Amino acid sequence: MPTIVQFGAGNIGRSFVAQLFSAAGYEVVFVDVMDELVRELNARGQYRVIIKDTPPGEILVEHVRAVNGKDVMAVAEMLAEADIAATSVGPNALPYLYPAIARGLLLRYAHHGVKPLNIILAENLRHAPAIVRAGLAALLPADFPLDDMVGLVETSIGKMVPIMTAEHRHEDPLWVFAEAYNTLILDAVAFKGEIPQVPGLSPQQNMEAYVDRKIFIHNLGHAAVAYLGYLHDPAMIYIWQAVNVPAVRAAAAAAMGESARTLLASYPHEFTPEALDAHIADLLRRFGNEALGDTIFRVGRDLPRKLSRGDRIIGALRAGARHGFACPATAQVFNAALKFRATDEDGYLAPMDEKLINEALPLGLDTVLTDVCGLEMDDAADVRVAEQLRVGK
Repeated sequence: MPTIVQFGAGNIGRSFVAQLFSAAGYEVVFVDVMDELVRELNARGQYRVIIKDTPPGEILVEHVRAVNGKDVMAVAEMLAEADIAATSVGPNALPYLYPAIARGLLLRYAHHGVKPLNIILAENLRHAPAIVRAGLAALLPADFPLDDMVGLVETSIGKMVPIMTAEHRHEDPLWVFAEAYNTLILDAVAFKGEIPQVPGLSPQQNMEAYVDRKIFIHNLGHAAVAYLGYLHDPAMIYIWQAVNVPAVRAAAAAAMGESARTLLASYPHEFTPEALDAHIADLLRRFGNEALGDTIFRVGRDLPRKLSRGDRIIGALRAGARHGFACPATAQVFNAALKFRATDEDGYLAPMDEKLINEALPLGLDTVLTDVCGLEMDDAADVRVAEQLRVGK
């Protein structure tokens, strides 16, 4: 049985990557630092993915076990013999994986010579391969054949997984909820050797185009529904409620359409207007999935990241500005984001949002544009974006 080492036994790791590889006949070895998850995975050897869609469903994921990520040597030994690996831990946690991965590569090289290991980076992080490569290179000998040994495979994660309540987690700590969508777009060019024949994997030759599509259409549209929905009715809780408000839906679709125009200009040989229109329509349908129970708070929280230079709103505006496009609907989403005050089920703002609201916003829009959004006033595209946002204030 081939083996995949899956770093991160969270929502995407369990509901998406591990589920696809398990169904294709792989043993899944999770690496996680949550003691309860590790114990439960080893005790049961399986778990359930609850499909929150129409129709609802359930997927039993089998042939799984776990290694505690705090045991660096145990993780390294698994990597030395694994057929493939994947990460789904979030950008902030990636650096904590580098020591175990580096040690695993050294063991692999000692045992097998140059036997490549492909690592799927399921992180929704722009330039993830370059970031991870730099982190590994810093821990490996200067003459280590890193580029021959490792294929760092960028992905675009389109699967939506909602927050699970404490009640759900108490009922079964291994449950994970997800929508039915099950396509993992990844970089065909980055693989060393053959691409695994796993149903659901969608290798693409021009990965940058699909990363931009995910950020500037999917992520932007999702955030637009959250921010505009909150502005429409601060008491509204769910994304499905917001996207069913005609004005919110139309404004979100307009922002997504602005990004579609930019993508067509940036990648004229990769996309067609009809394909992007269909993609937007499908996303709006999926945002309206009541069974998913996705909240406005979850989708909109973490304003500092979502308003940053390369992310869904400012990134889309900058991409449009480079082509000379004005994006008034996207600017409207930005202004709605500045007014976003949604709270969790206990009535609390996300800590990073509370800090931005209390510390950055009182300093004024220009400070937000430079210090939060990262706009550079010596960059022509950034200047055009700043002008758009000042006008729409």
